[in-house]
Amino acid sequence: MKIEVLRELLKNKAVMDEIHKHLWIESQKAGASIGIERATDEWLRLHAMGWMKYHMPKRYEEIFNKPEKEKKMAVKKTAAKSSCKSGCGCKATKKPASKKK
Repeated sequence: MKIEVLRELLKNKAVMDEIHKHLWIESQKAGASIGIERATDEWLRLHAMGWMKYHMPKRYEEIFNKPEKEKKMAVKKTAAKSSCKSGCGCKATKKPASKKK
């Protein structure tokens, strides 16, 4: 993830609550505090994309997927490159008829 996206996430109170939960759980497992830096790094690496996909689906789509307009244009370009007359986008080509002498 880009640093701008990470900064945006860290400004979100719900994300910080999740990081603090992660800190508590992992510290309990370790038997000592793992520290906020480690908890933040781990949460961002392990859980940020899934959290964002569930809680911020529109923003997730903007960041990680092509906009719908670009997807449609890519399909049209593929169909245009195909020599198939149906426009389905397949790579099927008709072999030219061989001339018999």
